[in-house]
Parts: sequence; C-alpha cells; structure tokens
Amino acid sequence: MFIHSHETAPTRQINAGGITFAYRRFGKRGGVPLLLLNYFAANMDDWDPKITNGLAAEHDVIIFDYPGIGKSSGKTPAGVEALTRQCVDFFRALGFKQVDVMGFSLGGMISQQLAYEYPDLIRRVILLGTGPRGGEDMTFTELSAEEQEDPIALLTVAFFTTSEKSKAAARDYIQRLQLRTADRDDPVSKESATIELGSIREWGTIPPTGRYAMLADIHQPTLIVHGAKDIVVTPINAYILAQHIPNAQLVMYPDASHGAQSQYAENFLKQANIFLTEA
Repeated sequence: MFIHSHETAPTRQINAGGITFAYRRFGKRGGVPLLLLNYFAANMDDWDPKITNGLAAEHDVIIFDYPGIGKSSGKTPAGVEALTRQCVDFFRALGFKQVDVMGFSLGGMISQQLAYEYPDLIRRVILLGTGPRGGEDMTFTELSAEEQEDPIALLTVAFFTTSEKSKAAARDYIQRLQLRTADRDDPVSKESATIELGSIREWGTIPPTGRYAMLADIHQPTLIVHGAKDIVVTPINAYILAQHIPNAQLVMYPDASHGAQSQYAENFLKQANIFLTEA
C-alpha cells in the first residue's frame, strides 16, 4: 500500500536521545525503510518531490530534520560522527533494525560514517554529490551560512550548470520545491548552518594518515551518483569513492553539477530503484 506522498505526508515527532525529531514517512510499506539524509542547511522541504515520490512508489521513505534543523529540537551537533550517532538514535526510536540510506552531500558523509561504524544497521547505500573524508578540494571555502538568504540563487548556481538544458532543469526543480503548500518546515537558522558548515569542512580536511582507509571497510552495496561538472564536490571524489569502496558502482551524469539526480531524475530513479531492489 502506498501511504501519503511528499506533498501530503504529515509532520510527525519522536523523542530519541534527548532530541524531538521531526520527520515524515510516506510510500510503499513492507520492505526495508529508506532513510534520506539531507544536505547542508536543508530541511525536509528541500528534498525534490520528484525524487522522493519516485522512490516512495517502490519504497518506505523517511525524511527528517537533523537536531536543531527545521522543526527538530536541540542544538545541531558539531561533526559528522556526532550527527551520525543521532541519526542512529532516530531510526532506532522508530523501531528499525536495518535501513537503506540515501545521503546527499553532507548526508552522503553521514551515510559513509553510518555504513562504516554501524555495518549491521545499514543494508544498502546511495551517495549523491558527496566525497570521502579528506577528499580532493573539499575545503568548502566558497560556502557560507549567509548564502541561504537567497536560496533560489544558491540552488540555481550550485546545483545546475550554465547550459540551457541545465538551466531549464533548474527552473523545473525550483517549482517542484513549492509543491508542498501545507505544513511546511521551519527555516534553517544561521547558527545551525554555521555548525553544519564546520562539520563538512572538518570532514574535508586531509588526515595525517590513512586518508581513505575507512572506505575499505564499507562493504554494503553502494551506488555513487555524481555530476560531471559538480562545482561543490569535485567529481574526482566520486571516482575515489568508487575506487576504494569494495562493492560500489558509479553513475556520472554529463553537464550536471551538484543536483545531478534532479536534473536526470527519470534516469536516476530507474537506476536507484533497481539498485535498491536487486538481489
């Protein structure tokens, strides 16, 4: 049974680890739940409805706000490892013993940490527009918390390229973000955005030893999706992930930046749904 959609799913709350998490759950029940992990300075309304509904047609989809983000309580934790632990608190509170995860950008960093640190809890992993710890050119000096003051301009420039085809995809994407009209999420505060920015910059810092060592211990089937012209996370990082994660496959979309999965939504959904359901 398909229950609700991105546009109609009610915002629910659950207490876990001292945090009241806001979340929405919709889609086809009965299989392994698919937990979506969001990008920098994003709340539940920032997920592309074409992507979430397309996944929900085949899967039990859960989107949620990190602590201190949107309608979730508490203070946004500093560091990917701390965010990871609180994500585990959240889905354990929902009663899940195992989940699939799809992480976009910051969410992809958390997804890697989840798969590495909690291998028994994670079945399959989809990584969107993200990179490994200590990856190439992942200092994120071009990002700032102030950029969220003009989110449409930020998304258009960062998520899409300057080609006419990509700019048309950007316009469609921006329109889709407004499809949910009732029970919208709360804006992300500048304080929380600043903390998240610190977390992704720390993740991108090159460690003194064992730069990509953790990737060898991510044994879950992993689908890596990236734009060939991503200006936020340099595409070389997708190749590094594919090279070092033992059971990984890489999809690189042409003429696409950070929002490649939305620009190529139909193709992405076909590939993602096959990946999540294959034996």
